[in-house]
Amino acid sequence: MQSNEQPEQEFPISSKNHQSETFDEYLSRFKSTLRTVFHDENDINQMSIQRGMQPDVLQKIMACNPMSLVIPAQYGGRDGNVQENLRLLSAASYESLALSLTMGINSALFLQPVIKYGQEDVKKFVFNRFVNQQNMGGLMITEPDFGSDALNMQTSFSEENDHYHLQGTKHWAGLTGQADFWVLTARRLAPNGGLQRDVDLFVCDNTARDQTIIVEEKFENLGLYQIPYGRNHLDVRIPKIQRLTPKTTGIQMLLDLLHRSRLQFPGMALGFIKRMLDEAIIHCRQRMVSGKNLFSYDQVQQHLARLQANFTIISALSIKSSELADIKNDLMPYSLEANIIKTVSADLMQESAQTLVQLVGAAAYKLNHIGGRGIVDSRPFQIFEGANDILYNQITEAIVKQMKAIKENHVFTFLKEHKLTSRAAGLLKDLLNFEIDPQMTQRKYVEFGKTLSRIASLDLVMRLGETGFRKDLIENAKSILQQEITQIMTGFNFAQNAVVIEDYKNESNWSDYVIA
Repeated sequence: MQSNEQPEQEFPISSKNHQSETFDEYLSRFKSTLRTVFHDENDINQMSIQRGMQPDVLQKIMACNPMSLVIPAQYGGRDGNVQENLRLLSAASYESLALSLTMGINSALFLQPVIKYGQEDVKKFVFNRFVNQQNMGGLMITEPDFGSDALNMQTSFSEENDHYHLQGTKHWAGLTGQADFWVLTARRLAPNGGLQRDVDLFVCDNTARDQTIIVEEKFENLGLYQIPYGRNHLDVRIPKIQRLTPKTTGIQMLLDLLHRSRLQFPGMALGFIKRMLDEAIIHCRQRMVSGKNLFSYDQVQQHLARLQANFTIISALSIKSSELADIKNDLMPYSLEANIIKTVSADLMQESAQTLVQLVGAAAYKLNHIGGRGIVDSRPFQIFEGANDILYNQITEAIVKQMKAIKENHVFTFLKEHKLTSRAAGLLKDLLNFEIDPQMTQRKYVEFGKTLSRIASLDLVMRLGETGFRKDLIENAKSILQQEITQIMTGFNFAQNAVVIEDYKNESNWSDYVIA
């Protein structure tokens, strides 16, 4: 894409793209391919502890054209909806969380922004490359000095004739050095040398002259070995046609993008948690201790019930995501829903992996075991796209703001009328019978945000139960969630203001105080 002149592209429906298949038929073929490349032809347990994905394996997976699912039919894609995309991510994460995240990066962080905000000629060019050449794309936001404080990014752009000149440094972008396309974020360079507040997004063709991004360092990331991460130097000239066009402001466009991505977490979480559950049940049925299998022990049943509840909770979250995250919807106003779904999904993924390792024991404490690998692979989900602690704080801030707006301080009174908690609040009346203190400490904001996320999850589980979803799974999930909410609220109500003592080394050597 070197100029604004773009050749017209034809996108015939070809047998290569299998567009005559139903989605269920396609998903079955995709799962079969994963079984072949991960189990019949290779050992995924060994593959997953090697850096990068084997080219022949990736080629066979990409031959299924999974990225075409979200691309509109007019450009040769399958025109898939959110529900189908979540199911595809789930199928991938059952086998490989790294593969599912790779697909999520491509769909939520690159393709969907281009679909919604890209200029027409750029869409034709990009989607043609994805459909016919199995290209990949990613998003670069984070900078070495600006992680969670992303809106203060220092990557700048200036306007020069027919292009924009972007300069800066980005790191921790998934698919570093591997993606063919990138969506880059930058702030306009002001006449006084400073940077304007708003953010702009650009499509960068990493294969084109003047648009090549230099990888300065590849990171030795802990977990998700098959996804390359690193530090990137940007000094690129992007044709003006490749700027994404916001409906209002660039910041709102970025929030729409990030909220849509967070709403796709249940797709990655569901398959992963289902795998943890299946592995745990198989192990506990087969493992004999003192003449009986682990499955018969009450404490083991508690662990398995919690794992199964996680599966049910994520199923409920998946329905909510499928309702909200259509590409046509503006998700900027849905920060509360997106933050709840992201945080709960990420926490339950990590908890599920920890539970499997606990049940399996020493054998699972290996990178080449699905349990040990699951711990390090799922942990970043609690950090990227907004660290969970920060998002829990934002959840409380949003609720407190809504309570102030209607001048209501009583928590139960407010939550029993709120659209996200009205079903669940009645089960928790005694716990919620208090008035919120807007001046409470930040740690209380975080704890209460976690409580609110679980109450909203309970509400969604109850809603799922109204659809005909298996009743015993619903009841178990409700019980587990009520128990967890009670535990979190116990901590929330405890007056704890401990702070770090910086000079702790003085008078703190235990051996000085041994009584002879």
